Amino acid sequence: MADDDFPWEPPLAGTEAEHLLGALDRLRTTFRFKADDLDDAGLQARIGASSLTLGQLLKHLAFVEDYYFGVKLRGASPGPPWETVDWDAAPEWPFTSAAGDSAAELYALWDGAVQRARATTAQAVAEGGLDQLVGLPGPDGRRASLRRMLFDLIEEYGRHTGHADLLREAVDGRVGEDPPAGWRPVSGGGG
Repeated sequence: MADDDFPWEPPLAGTEAEHLLGALDRLRTTFRFKADDLDDAGLQARIGASSLTLGQLLKHLAFVEDYYFGVKLRGASPGPPWETVDWDAAPEWPFTSAAGDSAAELYALWDGAVQRARATTAQAVAEGGLDQLVGLPGPDGRRASLRRMLFDLIEEYGRHTGHADLLREAVDGRVGEDPPAGWRPVSGGGG
């Protein structure tokens, strides 16, 4: 099996940064696989008593990507559509507003955020490595390292990829831990 059949797999023997970024990209890819190729109704499907949908997860994780790599790491604006939200009045806006977005909009939002995050991360690692401190301090005034921020993002994706497993199975029966060899997103721009 060629490595290009599974480009999302972390290296077997790489640097710390390669393993950390590889683990994050494997989770991003698995999440995108679980959310891929659904129409508006599929992205809005719910299971049981939960109000969570794959569309909400796509929008939430798009925000998390833009927030972590724009605001936390670089101290910049999160960009559209996040910068126009009144977060005090609507702290759950990515979840509550996703129902008004089409599948194409949700895929494009997540795909764009991940592409920006990958570029920002590559630049940050090249310029200062994993030990550099992020730009935005926490509530106690201390700043985390880029390494810690990436671990936090891996945890965030791990949690929501588990949610996506359950939601996708309920929508159309898609199961499986990993995308098949050679998988590429069908919907949107690609992630």
